[in-house]
Amino acid sequence: MKKKNDPIILFLSVPMAILTAIVSFAGIFIENTYARENALYAAQGIGQDIVNLFIVVPVLLVAALFAWRKNKLGLLIWSGIVFYLAYSYTIYSFGLHFNNLFIAYCSILGLSFYSLVYYLITSLKETVSEWFAKETSTKSTGIFLIIIAVLFYFIWLSEIIPATLANTTPKSITESGLLVNPVHVLDIAICLPALFITGIALIKKKNIGFLLAPTMMIFCIFMAIAIAAMVLVMKAKGLEANIGLTIVFGLITLISSIFLLQYLRKLR
Repeated sequence: MKKKNDPIILFLSVPMAILTAIVSFAGIFIENTYARENALYAAQGIGQDIVNLFIVVPVLLVAALFAWRKNKLGLLIWSGIVFYLAYSYTIYSFGLHFNNLFIAYCSILGLSFYSLVYYLITSLKETVSEWFAKETSTKSTGIFLIIIAVLFYFIWLSEIIPATLANTTPKSITESGLLVNPVHVLDIAICLPALFITGIALIKKKNIGFLLAPTMMIFCIFMAIAIAAMVLVMKAKGLEANIGLTIVFGLITLISSIFLLQYLRKLR
């Protein structure tokens, strides 16, 4: 019996895509969008807006269309995109000065968060491991996710711990003019533990590991692309930027894509 289409996927995804396109267009082409941010933070916002408008929104719509039709590949890709958007628009909502797009930022955050909740609630009812061929190798992918988590814990803590011991503020916070760095908060509290848990669960062939592994890898891919774009925009505007970061995050994108493709090839 043919499965019915899932209208909730489109109900959540279409307004999410429209709002993301609007705020991204505004960030790129309307100068006063980031008028209250310093030059560095504004450039980073524009870099991410470029990725969101020209890459994330089209992929979101295509993935949502396939997910709506109950296509498992589309559903897995969709989950990674909505996790990326939930992460990104938490930063937009809490990390930017109040502007005319505030309600839109909050709306995207809400839509992406409840999309992720819906994905977990509906998918965990199934035996996700059976979506994949029995010979699917999970150990290498699980170890890769754990390595990514360890790498970013090292990067952030190498900045935070010395500042804490010296009773000073980390450079990334003073440069952005923020009270705290929301990236530090999200990564240390939520995203990096999620990578750890997913990696371990995947190695042990647990249901949640099979479900979240593509979500995490797609999230890593889009975040790496966004960070590389931020660095390039900063460089283009004559701001201090480590162009080597584009190489590092380019490698993360490439390696994550290889693991993702190998993993999804085993999808039944």
